[in-house]
Amino acid sequence: MFPMASLTAGFDLDMTLIDSRPGIRACYLALAERTGTYIDADLAVTRLGPPLTDELVNWFPAEEVPAVAELYREMYASIAIAATPAMPGAREALAAVRAAGGRTMVVTAKYRPNAELHLSHLGMEPDIVVGDLWAEQKAEALREHGAGVYVGDHIGDVRGARTAGALSVAVATGPCPADELRAAGADVVLTDLSAFPQWLAGYRDGQREAAASRA
Repeated sequence: MFPMASLTAGFDLDMTLIDSRPGIRACYLALAERTGTYIDADLAVTRLGPPLTDELVNWFPAEEVPAVAELYREMYASIAIAATPAMPGAREALAAVRAAGGRTMVVTAKYRPNAELHLSHLGMEPDIVVGDLWAEQKAEALREHGAGVYVGDHIGDVRGARTAGALSVAVATGPCPADELRAAGADVVLTDLSAFPQWLAGYRDGQREAAASRA
Protein backbone atom coordinates (compact mmCIF):
# COMPACT_ATOMS: atom_id res chain seq x y z
CA MET A 1 0.00 0.00 0.00
CA PHE A 2 1.10 3.54 -0.65
CA PRO A 3 1.44 5.77 2.44
CA MET A 4 -1.30 8.34 2.83
CA ALA A 5 1.12 11.20 2.14
CA SER A 6 1.48 9.91 -1.43
CA LEU A 7 -2.02 8.54 -2.01
CA THR A 8 -3.22 8.89 -5.58
CA ALA A 9 -6.74 7.67 -6.25
CA GLY A 10 -7.87 7.11 -9.80
CA PHE A 11 -11.46 7.24 -11.01
CA ASP A 12 -13.19 6.09 -14.16
CA LEU A 13 -15.47 8.69 -15.79
CA ASP A 14 -18.58 7.31 -17.52
CA MET A 15 -21.07 5.89 -15.00
CA THR A 16 -18.55 6.36 -12.18
CA LEU A 17 -18.16 10.15 -11.90
CA ILE A 18 -20.75 11.14 -14.50
CA ASP A 19 -24.06 9.73 -15.73
CA SER A 20 -23.20 10.00 -19.39
CA ARG A 21 -26.24 8.10 -20.65
CA PRO A 22 -28.43 11.12 -21.56
CA GLY A 23 -25.65 12.91 -23.44
CA ILE A 24 -24.36 9.83 -25.23
CA ARG A 25 -27.89 8.78 -26.19
CA ALA A 26 -28.53 12.22 -27.68
CA CYS A 27 -25.23 12.09 -29.55
CA TYR A 28 -25.95 8.65 -31.00
CA LEU A 29 -29.37 9.81 -32.19
CA ALA A 30 -27.79 12.84 -33.85
CA LEU A 31 -25.11 10.64 -35.40
CA ALA A 32 -27.78 8.29 -36.79
CA GLU A 33 -29.61 11.23 -38.34
CA ARG A 34 -26.39 12.69 -39.74
CA THR A 35 -25.21 9.43 -41.31
CA GLY A 36 -28.57 7.90 -42.21
CA THR A 37 -27.60 4.77 -40.26
CA TYR A 38 -29.84 3.14 -37.66
CA ILE A 39 -28.36 3.10 -34.13
CA ASP A 40 -30.28 1.71 -31.17
CA ALA A 41 -29.21 4.47 -28.79
CA ASP A 42 -31.19 3.02 -25.88
CA LEU A 43 -29.32 -0.26 -26.22
CA ALA A 44 -25.95 1.41 -26.70
CA VAL A 45 -26.16 3.29 -23.42
CA THR A 46 -26.71 0.05 -21.48
CA ARG A 47 -23.18 -1.09 -22.30
CA LEU A 48 -21.01 1.96 -21.68
CA GLY A 49 -17.41 1.47 -20.66
CA PRO A 50 -15.49 0.05 -23.62
CA PRO A 51 -14.06 2.37 -26.29
CA LEU A 52 -16.39 4.17 -28.69
CA THR A 53 -15.18 2.10 -31.63
CA ASP A 54 -16.28 -1.10 -29.88
CA GLU A 55 -19.87 0.18 -30.02
CA LEU A 56 -19.73 1.68 -33.49
CA VAL A 57 -18.79 -1.64 -35.10
CA ASN A 58 -22.27 -2.84 -34.20
CA TRP A 59 -23.81 -0.24 -36.53
CA PHE A 60 -21.22 0.62 -39.20
CA PRO A 61 -18.93 -1.39 -41.50
CA ALA A 62 -15.49 -1.77 -39.93
CA GLU A 63 -13.81 0.33 -42.61
CA GLU A 64 -16.12 3.27 -41.83
CA VAL A 65 -15.67 3.20 -38.06
CA PRO A 66 -12.58 5.47 -37.76
CA ALA A 67 -14.22 8.27 -39.75
CA VAL A 68 -17.55 7.86 -37.94
CA ALA A 69 -15.76 7.93 -34.58
CA GLU A 70 -14.12 11.20 -35.55
CA LEU A 71 -17.48 12.65 -36.56
CA TYR A 72 -19.05 11.52 -33.28
CA ARG A 73 -16.28 13.20 -31.28
CA GLU A 74 -16.72 16.43 -33.22
CA MET A 75 -20.46 16.42 -32.52
CA TYR A 76 -20.11 15.37 -28.91
CA ALA A 77 -19.14 18.65 -27.28
CA SER A 78 -22.17 20.56 -28.50
CA ILE A 79 -24.64 17.75 -27.77
CA ALA A 80 -23.53 15.63 -24.82
CA ILE A 81 -21.76 17.87 -22.31
CA ALA A 82 -24.69 19.97 -21.05
CA ALA A 83 -26.98 16.92 -20.93
CA THR A 84 -24.70 14.95 -18.60
CA PRO A 85 -25.01 15.20 -14.79
CA ALA A 86 -22.58 14.15 -12.09
CA MET A 87 -23.19 10.83 -10.38
CA PRO A 88 -24.36 10.95 -6.74
CA GLY A 89 -21.36 11.47 -4.48
CA ALA A 90 -18.90 12.20 -7.27
CA ARG A 91 -17.75 15.62 -6.09
CA GLU A 92 -17.64 14.44 -2.48
CA ALA A 93 -15.48 11.44 -3.43
CA LEU A 94 -12.91 13.65 -5.12
CA ALA A 95 -13.01 16.07 -2.18
CA ALA A 96 -12.47 13.23 0.30
CA VAL A 97 -9.22 12.23 -1.40
CA ARG A 98 -8.00 15.81 -1.36
CA ALA A 99 -8.99 16.22 2.28
CA ALA A 100 -6.84 13.17 3.01
CA GLY A 101 -3.87 14.91 1.39
CA GLY A 102 -4.04 12.80 -1.75
CA ARG A 103 -4.19 13.41 -5.49
CA THR A 104 -7.04 12.51 -7.82
CA MET A 105 -6.82 11.29 -11.38
CA VAL A 106 -9.34 10.30 -14.02
CA VAL A 107 -8.44 7.42 -16.33
CA THR A 108 -11.06 6.78 -18.99
CA ALA A 109 -11.61 5.19 -22.37
CA LYS A 110 -13.26 8.44 -23.46
CA TYR A 111 -11.52 10.89 -25.81
CA ARG A 112 -9.55 13.07 -23.43
CA PRO A 113 -10.71 16.51 -24.69
CA ASN A 114 -14.34 15.46 -24.23
CA ALA A 115 -13.58 14.00 -20.80
CA GLU A 116 -12.04 17.32 -19.78
CA LEU A 117 -15.10 19.20 -21.05
CA HIS A 118 -17.36 17.05 -18.86
CA LEU A 119 -15.24 17.61 -15.79
CA SER A 120 -14.96 21.34 -16.35
CA HIS A 121 -18.70 21.70 -16.98
CA LEU A 122 -19.49 19.91 -13.72
CA GLY A 123 -16.87 21.75 -11.67
CA MET A 124 -14.77 18.66 -10.98
CA GLU A 125 -11.03 19.27 -11.09
CA PRO A 126 -8.91 16.13 -10.81
CA ASP A 127 -5.16 16.62 -10.72
CA ILE A 128 -4.60 14.36 -13.74
CA VAL A 129 -6.81 13.33 -16.68
CA VAL A 130 -5.84 10.49 -19.02
CA GLY A 131 -8.05 9.37 -21.89
CA ASP A 132 -8.22 6.65 -24.55
CA LEU A 133 -7.30 3.79 -22.21
CA TRP A 134 -9.52 0.77 -21.60
CA ALA A 135 -9.35 -2.18 -19.19
CA GLU A 136 -5.78 -3.45 -18.74
CA GLN A 137 -4.46 -0.45 -20.68
CA LYS A 138 -5.51 1.76 -17.78
CA ALA A 139 -2.73 0.19 -15.73
CA GLU A 140 -0.20 2.19 -17.78
CA ALA A 141 -1.47 5.50 -16.41
CA LEU A 142 -2.17 4.15 -12.92
CA ARG A 143 1.38 2.87 -12.60
CA GLU A 144 2.89 6.00 -14.10
CA HIS A 145 1.24 8.18 -11.47
CA GLY A 146 1.53 5.76 -8.58
CA ALA A 147 -2.18 5.24 -8.03
CA GLY A 148 -2.87 2.98 -5.07
CA VAL A 149 -6.64 2.93 -5.61
CA TYR A 150 -8.74 2.84 -8.76
CA VAL A 151 -12.50 3.33 -8.68
CA GLY A 152 -14.73 2.22 -11.55
CA ASP A 153 -18.07 0.71 -12.47
CA HIS A 154 -17.06 -1.92 -15.04
CA ILE A 155 -15.22 -5.23 -14.89
CA GLY A 156 -12.76 -3.62 -17.30
CA ASP A 157 -11.96 -1.12 -14.54
CA VAL A 158 -11.41 -3.99 -12.12
CA ARG A 159 -8.99 -5.58 -14.56
CA GLY A 160 -7.15 -2.30 -15.01
CA ALA A 161 -6.75 -1.82 -11.26
CA ARG A 162 -5.56 -5.38 -10.69
CA THR A 163 -3.09 -5.17 -13.57
CA ALA A 164 -1.67 -2.01 -12.02
CA GLY A 165 -1.44 -3.57 -8.58
CA ALA A 166 -3.91 -0.97 -7.26
CA LEU A 167 -6.80 -1.61 -4.92
CA SER A 168 -9.94 -2.10 -7.00
CA VAL A 169 -12.91 -0.17 -5.63
CA ALA A 170 -16.02 -0.83 -7.72
CA VAL A 171 -19.31 1.06 -7.74
CA ALA A 172 -22.46 -0.70 -8.91
CA THR A 173 -23.69 2.29 -10.90
CA GLY A 174 -22.89 1.11 -14.43
CA PRO A 175 -23.67 -1.90 -16.60
CA CYS A 176 -22.07 -4.45 -14.27
CA PRO A 177 -23.99 -5.56 -11.16
CA ALA A 178 -22.27 -5.94 -7.80
CA ASP A 179 -21.95 -9.73 -8.03
CA GLU A 180 -20.24 -9.47 -11.42
CA LEU A 181 -17.81 -6.87 -10.09
CA ARG A 182 -16.95 -9.08 -7.12
CA ALA A 183 -16.50 -12.11 -9.36
CA ALA A 184 -14.10 -10.09 -11.54
CA GLY A 185 -11.91 -9.49 -8.50
CA ALA A 186 -12.97 -6.13 -7.08
CA ASP A 187 -11.52 -5.67 -3.60
CA VAL A 188 -14.39 -3.41 -2.51
CA VAL A 189 -17.88 -2.96 -3.99
CA LEU A 190 -19.90 0.14 -3.08
CA THR A 191 -23.48 0.92 -4.04
CA ASP A 192 -22.37 4.31 -5.37
CA LEU A 193 -19.81 7.02 -4.68
CA SER A 194 -21.86 8.39 -1.79
CA ALA A 195 -20.28 5.60 0.28
CA PHE A 196 -16.73 6.41 -0.82
CA PRO A 197 -15.73 9.02 1.82
CA GLN A 198 -16.63 6.67 4.68
CA TRP A 199 -14.83 3.81 2.98
CA LEU A 200 -11.75 5.99 2.45
CA ALA A 201 -11.71 6.99 6.11
CA GLY A 202 -11.68 3.31 7.07
CA TYR A 203 -8.99 2.58 4.51
CA ARG A 204 -6.82 5.36 5.98
CA ASP A 205 -7.31 3.94 9.47
CA GLY A 206 -6.23 0.54 8.22
CA GLN A 207 -3.12 2.02 6.63
CA ARG A 208 -2.20 3.79 9.84
CA GLU A 209 -2.67 0.61 11.88
CA ALA A 210 -0.56 -1.35 9.40
CA ALA A 211 2.18 1.28 9.54
CA ALA A 212 2.13 1.29 13.34
CA SER A 213 2.45 -2.51 13.48
CA ARG A 214 5.55 -2.32 11.28
CA ALA A 215 7.18 0.42 13.36
